[in-house]
Amino acid sequence: MRLDVVTIFPEYLDPLHVSLVGKARAGGLLDVRVHDLRQWAYDRHNTVDDTPYGGGPGMVMKTGPWGDALDELLADGYEQGAHGPALVVPTPSGRPFTQALAVELSERPWLVFAPARYEGIDGRVTAEYATRMPVYEVSIGDYVLAGGEAAVLVITEAVARLLPGVLGNAESHRDDSFAPGAMADLLEGPVFTKPPEWRGRGVPEVLLSGHHGRVARWRRDEALARTAAHRPDLIERCDPAAFDKKDRETLSILGWAPEPGGRFWRRPPDVEE
Repeated sequence: MRLDVVTIFPEYLDPLHVSLVGKARAGGLLDVRVHDLRQWAYDRHNTVDDTPYGGGPGMVMKTGPWGDALDELLADGYEQGAHGPALVVPTPSGRPFTQALAVELSERPWLVFAPARYEGIDGRVTAEYATRMPVYEVSIGDYVLAGGEAAVLVITEAVARLLPGVLGNAESHRDDSFAPGAMADLLEGPVFTKPPEWRGRGVPEVLLSGHHGRVARWRRDEALARTAAHRPDLIERCDPAAFDKKDRETLSILGWAPEPGGRFWRRPPDVEE
């Protein structure tokens, strides 16, 4: 996979040299290229922003530098269709970044990131490049950062770990929170390692039993419990078909009941099962 990042703060992307992403780069699984947007600026001050039309506070990133930067990058090996690039624009006004979207992006051969600063990039830039390639406007959460570079780091790490050969064990992400399949709308439960006792706290006996079926059931129950406690919205929107009989029993114990249509709702404390 090839990743290009255009930014006014190239040094912000230095963490892409370390950890799993750094190893993937060293191993030839990931080709990361970071570019300074100011090299496409027109004046001696390397200006990349201007005041917004319509007034208001803040500055807006200009069309010219972005257009020239993206044109030059795309001229290097551009292909249309499944083998072509996709533009990823981190923005709090974008669609939520989810594990499903990380999987989708991991299947593309080339991602070009356009992290903005100030009030964002002139809207004509995304409109222009949407005619040439898929454009993903993506939000990593309901908050506003000083710029999109931190979001690039988040998205890159989530995507890179899904590439074949990046993780030491290809099955490592199978039971992750939000992993496609049985965990698609659930949070992973607690995990434990040696020693078996620490400061008077032991490891759940089932994890020491060697009984794979009981261990799998315990982990599933813990995932349901953690999701119900921390993200009840996920339980409410879950497809009822995702829950087996034991799941339903666990959810009932946790205070959830099925609606006539099958979805679960949190039963008020004063309502008997």
